[in-house]
Amino acid sequence: MNTEKVRCLIIGSGPAGYTAAIYASRANLSPVLYEGMQPGGQLTTTNDVENFPGYPQGITGPEMMEDLKKQAERFGADIRFGYVTATDLSVAPYKITVDGEKIIEAETIIISTGATAKYLGIPDETKYAGSGVSACATCDGFFYRKKVVAVVGGGDTACEEATYLAALASKVFLIVRKSFLRASKIMQERVLTNPNIEVLFEHETLGLTGDKVVQGANLVKRRGMPDEEQIHIAIDGFFLAIGHKPNSDVFKPWIETDEVGYIRVLNGSTRTNIPGVFAAGDVADPHYRQAITAAGSGCQAAIDAERYLSEKGI
Repeated sequence: MNTEKVRCLIIGSGPAGYTAAIYASRANLSPVLYEGMQPGGQLTTTNDVENFPGYPQGITGPEMMEDLKKQAERFGADIRFGYVTATDLSVAPYKITVDGEKIIEAETIIISTGATAKYLGIPDETKYAGSGVSACATCDGFFYRKKVVAVVGGGDTACEEATYLAALASKVFLIVRKSFLRASKIMQERVLTNPNIEVLFEHETLGLTGDKVVQGANLVKRRGMPDEEQIHIAIDGFFLAIGHKPNSDVFKPWIETDEVGYIRVLNGSTRTNIPGVFAAGDVADPHYRQAITAAGSGCQAAIDAERYLSEKGI
């Protein structure tokens, strides 16, 4: 198997990875970045980005990621297509296997592999992706002012998303599969007392309808029960809030994560439990999951990596 030695390896693209590459390049770390299975990250599935500073007219997600990539390449970042298939972080330099056929020996690593939103698995989620289906109310809620939307989920995230959207939309349906909310008591109270939110307990989504964009949802109430009933609701937007899965599995033998899989970082930095290994973006962020916060943490990770290498005299 071929082996290559690098000072700084960035795993994953998106706002965190590309920003880390920009800063690492400017610090003369000669970073190598592997883009992963989805070059550009989650934003490449977003049609309109209007909340990232510097784009007053807005920009599409793919265009913004291409801008960030070009900026990193301008400063000398070596950006490659490839996917990490194995890791050995037992001792530095750390060994990362790419595509099962090449080993990168890295003095420092920045993990920016992101997180993947969980979906219901119905075909219409793909059909209407970017045309009424979203997994981020904070990102896309602005587009649904004075409109009717639905949120799927019964935990804290779903309740938070529903409450946020209720301040923008004219009405929010909260579709809950169970007969109760799993959210904390305070979040339950906020949802159940909000006049703009209607909770549909014991409902499941069968599919979405609409001409090119979402215009409605077909639901089933009390599936499998004698009083099972199918209903239709008219909506303009459909928001998934059933959780995210951090893309951290390949690092778990070495890197500490929380119970969900988000990488734990130390003392407000991007440092992990392994010296010289840093985490940035959504893979280490269960709270905000925004492009701007991911980019900021990418900057921090590159600075942390540069300081680590400087202290080691590498």
